[in-house]
Amino acid sequence: MKLQKIVNRLQKLHPKEIDLSLNRIKRLCKTLGNPQDKLKSISVVGTNGKYSTIQALFAILKEVKVKCNIYTSPHIKRINERFVFNNEELNDDNLGILFEEIEEANNKEPITFFEILTAAYFYRASEYPDNINLIEAGLFHRFDATNILKNNLASIVTSIGLDHLDWLPENERTTKKIIFEKTSTLLNSNIIIAKQNSSEIVNEIKNSIKKNSSKKYYYNEDYNYSFNENGFIYYEDKDGGIKLPIPNVKGQFQLENISTAIATLRSINQLKVSEKNIKDGITKIKSTARLQEIDSGKLKELVKNNKLLVDGSHNPLGAKVLNEYLESLNCNKHIILGMMGNKDHNEYVNYFKNIASLTTVDIPNQPNSIKGKVLKTKLNSFENVKYKKSIIDAIKSIPVKENDIILITGSLYLAGEVLNLN
Repeated sequence: MKLQKIVNRLQKLHPKEIDLSLNRIKRLCKTLGNPQDKLKSISVVGTNGKYSTIQALFAILKEVKVKCNIYTSPHIKRINERFVFNNEELNDDNLGILFEEIEEANNKEPITFFEILTAAYFYRASEYPDNINLIEAGLFHRFDATNILKNNLASIVTSIGLDHLDWLPENERTTKKIIFEKTSTLLNSNIIIAKQNSSEIVNEIKNSIKKNSSKKYYYNEDYNYSFNENGFIYYEDKDGGIKLPIPNVKGQFQLENISTAIATLRSINQLKVSEKNIKDGITKIKSTARLQEIDSGKLKELVKNNKLLVDGSHNPLGAKVLNEYLESLNCNKHIILGMMGNKDHNEYVNYFKNIASLTTVDIPNQPNSIKGKVLKTKLNSFENVKYKKSIIDAIKSIPVKENDIILITGSLYLAGEVLNLN
């Protein structure tokens, strides 16, 4: 309860949830002694796959016995998830103490919630100067609060697509503009570019970073992977090939994220990551709300022997890779959908093919979400879309048969509600 009271105070320090500028975060970090300058970091920017790539990096680095600090957003179930130090999530008491220290240093100056959280992360992370920091950029990157590092070990560019367009001027809501925002201020070190959705996007990234003196590693040019029918993955880069076991996460897109993580760690010579570290690490990846199977709990009891999956994808690119996974399954697929109001709802849903049923729901505790009833009326490309007010009612309403699966998707906020409810 004490932690929530502090969080409520921090959320009132600025009238806007997002106000793209680096001035406030720089001011506060200067007061704190510029802790961000003391960090060894791997920065992760992009539209999709940032969290999954970070979790793959983390799993491998744990095998190397390298300790990590991790900063991700948004959180799924509770805010502590954003603050990992020395491989451990910060508990309520210590997170409350940290927030109070940063609140006092800020001295009631205007600052957005994300900015003050980022300053808090930098401040605590600086107490572990030997750790590797895995830092996920928030909205875009150029004016994101995480973009005040002076140097890093590497920058990862995950897959880029259209999202958060409401934060761009109406005449600049293009992939080209998003690529510029995400890549034009990357630091000079190593830049690893993940598999992209088209050659045009790759070429635009190349153009954006052509003056950056970093070593650059592109998927398919400098590293790649292939899936072998005999039950293994073959990864290859300039240092040679590795025969890898199947990782413990679902979906082709996860293999793309994992290959990018491997390429990144092998590009940082001082880490000395071995083939065994990689093989062991990729079978121990944590994957919360990314094609996560719910195998026990309140909601699982409702579906009995059927599979229940939750995925936080929320933009067209996420829907595309999610549908690729669903298409690989030989069964009936039922989707429960809840989304935020500022998304392109029809474009997202249109990626799903051969769906047995679609049920829209409200996302509890999210005033910026679209009501399930309204979402139902918008999805005119699907026949017989149903609406149910609650997640439980939606699950109960689906007439599943043997081997059918239920997937709950459309928002990380919805995924968090599902996991907390379960």
